[in-house]
Amino acid sequence: MEFKLGINHKERAYSREIKDSECAVFLNKKIGDKILGNTFGFKNYEFEITGGTDKDGFPMRFSLEGASRKKLLLTKGPGVKIKRKGARIRKMVRGNVVAEDIKQINVKVIKEGDKKMGEIFPPKEEAKPSEENK
Repeated sequence: MEFKLGINHKERAYSREIKDSECAVFLNKKIGDKILGNTFGFKNYEFEITGGTDKDGFPMRFSLEGASRKKLLLTKGPGVKIKRKGARIRKMVRGNVVAEDIKQINVKVIKEGDKKMGEIFPPKEEAKPSEENK
């Protein structure tokens, strides 16, 4: 089992894949629960789960209890884009509990730890065009 972790910190977003032993801290947690980052490589960080998607791409919905999928009649929220005023749409969404079917978990930083995010995720060096291509 592995999760792709989407970390939102201030104006930036970071991504990291976590493997089997690190995933156990997320199982059976709900959207809005707080997680300590010590178990998956973020010393003294605290995160809040804000959402995610399952293996088929269906978004997690904060108002649907449990870990199952259901079709709901929605007017706003994750996964819903209404173009007309007053319109509603029936969408398939996943419940608010993190289960083994979830592949991506979105979290936001609540408390910053020892290292800054810039040190944990160094900026990628941009490839400079070589003189041969000119």
